[in-house]
Parts: sequence; structure tokens; C-alpha cells
Amino acid sequence: MDYVLFLTILVVICALGFDFINGFHDTANAIATSVSTRALKPRVAILMAATMNFVGALTFTGVAKTITKDIVDPFALQNGSLVILAALLSAIIWNLVTWYYGIPSSSSHALIGSIAGAAISAAGFAILNYTGFVKILEALIISPFIAIVVGFLMMSLFKVIFKNRSLYGTNKGFRTFQIGTAALQSFTHGTNDAQKAMGIITMALIAAELQTSDDIQLWVRIAAATAMGLGTSIGGYKIIKTVGGKIMKIRPINGAAADLSSAMIIFGATTIHLPVSTTHVISSAIMGVGAAQRVKGVKWGVAKKIVLTWVITLPISAMLAAVIYRVLSLIF
Repeated sequence: MDYVLFLTILVVICALGFDFINGFHDTANAIATSVSTRALKPRVAILMAATMNFVGALTFTGVAKTITKDIVDPFALQNGSLVILAALLSAIIWNLVTWYYGIPSSSSHALIGSIAGAAISAAGFAILNYTGFVKILEALIISPFIAIVVGFLMMSLFKVIFKNRSLYGTNKGFRTFQIGTAALQSFTHGTNDAQKAMGIITMALIAAELQTSDDIQLWVRIAAATAMGLGTSIGGYKIIKTVGGKIMKIRPINGAAADLSSAMIIFGATTIHLPVSTTHVISSAIMGVGAAQRVKGVKWGVAKKIVLTWVITLPISAMLAAVIYRVLSLIF
């Protein structure tokens, strides 16, 4: 078999593996609040999340195109298949490590850092598309802060609107409402997160000269959406426990406010073709909602650990990808 074709097939398999892992790693993002408030049973929530993730993944391609061309130029990337393979292996390793320890890290940071690290290891810093790369970093950095503010404002609005309602009645109504917000959350998760695997497969196809444009082929969209849906169906119970209960005690009204806030931001990013970390956005929205309810009610120690993971993910994944590329270059 041709060397480049073999590497491309290996990249596609690893990309779908990354998407699958991303599905069970990030399932908690969409359904943690609805499970923790008992609006949905875990199995029902995961099945719903898998379905909506699949639908969302098939609906948009803008984020995938951003991943394809805005970090590095796939048409100019020498030894591109090996670079992409190293990036995928790095992102997969980091995702599995953080999943094992129940840490809600960012798959987006891991993948983007890994692509940059592997590319720099192969061709130096000049290979980066700095305009696009900085734009992506800005979206990743700014979106969690926006989520905190929107979550705070959303919860403040709910407090004003429902201040004269009984706690029992409010919780009962919002527990039902949360089924809809969890579905919306899962859909938006699919519109953004699954796009990343589509983008990296398209990068590999361009690097192997198997296609000449950044269009996302239909089979790539279906394959990535399926991998994400299957991964989501397995679920990430360890991370559900962290996001759904360790940041703050979540009631139905809190969960609905967090779900709506984060879904708005994720979908907004999708419409302007920017990848964001669903983990960052949802965890930050929960913090914002908690601060609006009672600042001391937020377990800031857990929040600090999550933020620390956000900060270290990109540089660690970049360095890991650089090392993996060097090792692979000796093998291949």
C-alpha cells in the first residue's frame, strides 16, 4: 500500500477515535445539570445527548473549515499526514488521562494545541497561520468569561421573574423545562465539537492530495457525526459527577439557566465558524449561575482546579504532539 495512503487511513481512524472519545469525554457537558437535578435519568439523558449530538454534527460545517485551514495551511504542510497523526495521538492521550481522573478538560484545547505543536516540530514556528490561530485562541479564551457573565445575568433574570413562585412549583416546572434545555445543549455541542474531527480529516485528505478544496465531504460528516454519537452513548459518568455536583449544588432553575446560557454561546460561536471549548463554556456558565445565586455557594476550590486544567492543556498537548511527531518521524 502507498505510504501516504496508509498514513491517511491511519489518520482517519484516529480522527474518528478522537471524535468517539470526545463524545464520552464531553457527554457530561450537555447533560450533567439535568442528571444532577434528576430531570433525566442518566441512561435516558445519554441516549438523548447522543441523538442530538449526531443531528447537530450533520447540520453545520463552518467550524470544520476553520480547523482545516486557520491553524496551519494544509496545502503548504510538508509531511502533513504524519503531523496530523501526531496531533491526534497527542489529543487522544490527553483526553483519556483527564477522563480517567474525572477532570473536565478541553478537547478543543488539546486538539488545537496538538496540531500547532506537531506542525511546529515538523516545520518551525513559521508554519503557523498566526491570524487564524490567534482568532481561535481568542475565542477559546474569551468564551468562558462571556459564559460566566451570561450565566450570572440569566440566573439574575430568573430570580426576578420567579421571585413570587413557591420553591416546589419552580423546581417542578424547571425540571421539566430542563429536558428541553439539555436537548438544546446536546445539539449545540454537536454543531461545534464534532466539527473538529471533520476538519482534521479534511486536512489529512488535502495533505495527501486526495482533495483540492476545504469542502467537507459528506462521508466525512456522516462518519464524524456517527463517531461522536456512539461515544456520547457510552457516557462520561466521572465527569458528569464533577460538572454536575462538585462546582455547586444545582437545582432545576440553576441547571436550566446554565444550559440556556452555554447553549447560546456555543451556538453563537458555531454560526461565526469559531471553535470553542464546550467544557469551558458550560463549566463557566455554571459558575456564573452559582455566583448569581450565592457567591459562597460556588465551590471555588474545584473551580480553580478546572481552570488550572484549562490553562495547562494547550501547552502540554503541544509539547506532547511535538515529541510524538519526532518519534513517528523515526518510525516512518
